[in-house]
Amino acid sequence: MSTDYASKGHVVVVYGGSSAEREVSLKSGAAVLEALKRQGVDAQGYDLRDKGLAGLEALAPSAVFIALHGRGGEDGTLQGALELLNIPYTGSGVLASALGMDKQRTKQVWQASGLPTPQSIMLDDDADWDGVVATLGLPMMVKPVHEGSTLGISIVKTREALKAAYHEAAQFDARVMAERFVVGDEYTVALLNGQVLPAIRVEVPGGFYDYEAKYISNTTQYHLPCGLSALDEAELAKLCREAFAAIGCEGWGRVDVMRDANGQFWLIEVNTVPGMTDHSLVPQAAAHAGITFDELVVQILETAGKQGVS
Repeated sequence: MSTDYASKGHVVVVYGGSSAEREVSLKSGAAVLEALKRQGVDAQGYDLRDKGLAGLEALAPSAVFIALHGRGGEDGTLQGALELLNIPYTGSGVLASALGMDKQRTKQVWQASGLPTPQSIMLDDDADWDGVVATLGLPMMVKPVHEGSTLGISIVKTREALKAAYHEAAQFDARVMAERFVVGDEYTVALLNGQVLPAIRVEVPGGFYDYEAKYISNTTQYHLPCGLSALDEAELAKLCREAFAAIGCEGWGRVDVMRDANGQFWLIEVNTVPGMTDHSLVPQAAAHAGITFDELVVQILETAGKQGVS
């Protein structure tokens, strides 16, 4: 790489925070920080939970590398604050970040754009539970609308389990949705500066790619190449590029997709600040494309301040 790292000025990697994804964010931030230092970037880490925005501003960053997952870092609030402070930051802008964190509104945008995503219904204490089952069928997914890392998500297999799953999800978020369950293979596709990286097929022995399968278990299998034909992988890449663009995402991110028994791809969600841990998917896809972790981190840093620039 021929990047002039000294020209980056003082880069602050923001991580930690107070969301339910704090522990994952700490690991992502530490990995990113070490990579930047290895590449000669003047970088330091900052846990937003310590002294908040005032503490971050006091560090006088030339740019902020956002490694803060979940609410407070991935939902547009930090992005908006950095805009007001006139500090360049990595990844998507305010609107796309806010949309991407809201699973239900993401689906509404995709549906309005003619993109395939499973049907969903919002739940509350007064929901018509029988009607939800009749509409979505069983099994179904129940999810907090504004949470990541599959926190609070359940696969509901019986009518009796539905209300309990709702209350479990409601511990994480005031807004909860039920979603039609897609039986099939799970894929994830990373995007980096306009490039669609190779798709990964995720296989979990237990059948559910939950928090433990993502960050703790060593039995989760990541298939690269993903096993799709060249034609099907091209179709998947095109769909993910369109899904990413529909939300207004920029720089880098990841789109999660299911494929049913008929070969139909279904968009599940978009991640605007994906994990960067040793279990994370974007670094795996980048490595398969010949991009080292350090190169990946520097390329993401290059997105700072480029929101809205075509």
